[in-house]
Amino acid sequence: MRSHAQAIPAWQLYGEAGPFPDVLHIERIVDRASGLDWTIAPHRHLQLHQLFLFLGGDIRLSADGAPLPVTPPALVNVPRGVVHEFTFSAGTDGYVLTLPASDFPELFGPGAEPAAAAGNQFVVTPAAELIAAFGHLADGYGRPGKLRRSRMRAQAALILCAALDLHDAGAAGGDGPDADVRMRAFAGLVAETLRERRSIEAYAGSLGLSARQLRRLCLKATGLTPQGFVEQQLVREACRMLAYTRESVQGVGFSLGFDDPAYFSRFFQRGTGLAPSAYRARLDGPWSGADSRPSGLPRAAE
Repeated sequence: MRSHAQAIPAWQLYGEAGPFPDVLHIERIVDRASGLDWTIAPHRHLQLHQLFLFLGGDIRLSADGAPLPVTPPALVNVPRGVVHEFTFSAGTDGYVLTLPASDFPELFGPGAEPAAAAGNQFVVTPAAELIAAFGHLADGYGRPGKLRRSRMRAQAALILCAALDLHDAGAAGGDGPDADVRMRAFAGLVAETLRERRSIEAYAGSLGLSARQLRRLCLKATGLTPQGFVEQQLVREACRMLAYTRESVQGVGFSLGFDDPAYFSRFFQRGTGLAPSAYRARLDGPWSGADSRPSGLPRAAE
């Protein structure tokens, strides 16, 4: 297993701890990756949404511990909180677009139309117009102007919507925009408060729903009860910590609110089919082939 830091790094821009520098950020992949030996180590962004446009090169990407095939030209959507890492061939061409979620409530806020679909990680093949849109945004990014921020916000929104249209074209129909928005809001609350172990009634109240309404919504959207969904997210976060940190199994359980290590092990095994120590032992690295892929996600999410 690879050696990782004690905690999964959570950056603003990769390798940078300072405040986010602008309304958005766009850069060529070469600008950052070439100075890092074309390797981006495991990390996540808690408040940043990213879109990667790959135009050429050999890209190996892992998202939440699972290899994600990428063949250029390709656009990769990476939502907030997803642990991701890259290895690029030298000279890989493309762009990285980074959007602070709090600055784009019309895209990522609780009532935003694109929010539910944007919360999925996916890879799509971009049309020529979408590739050109990245270039136009990158050109405008470096130019001062009275309407610079407004123009960039509009261009970024169009890029995200075009990516979601491509993804939706290959996906099954959903349960309607209202259900998507409320489910996305529930998922966001769970992600933000996972370690607090809130009751389902508390979640429902925060969303302006009854526990019964939340149960109906969650079952329709995911096939899981609200409690089942919360447990799924706990197992997912435990998988991330076991894969990307050197925290002990007991420490992972404690950090997720489990006071009893034995109960945490049973809980994890029920969700993945493996004890935490056995799950960690299987982690030989994300590029060792499909047969050695860690189970990575709770069974219900596969």
